[in-house]
Amino acid sequence: MPAEIINLRQAKKARARAAKEADAAANRAKFGRTKAERQVTQAEIAMDAKRLDSHKRDQNQTASKPTSNTDDADK
Repeated sequence: MPAEIINLRQAKKARARAAKEADAAANRAKFGRTKAERQVTQAEIAMDAKRLDSHKRDQNQTASKPTSNTDDADK
């Protein structure tokens, strides 16, 4: 049973082609979006940030209000 004879130059080129294809697939997933898709994603991020900011407490308003009712107890 003789071992299979392979051409090392061809094997090296095939391995390089496979690596390039893997990189190309990753780049297609990362950069292969239309302008409309990018704008939708950007709008969703902006809406999420706006929604989060609208639920934040204003520190100036909460600090100026009294936290206890000690004035009512003195009367």
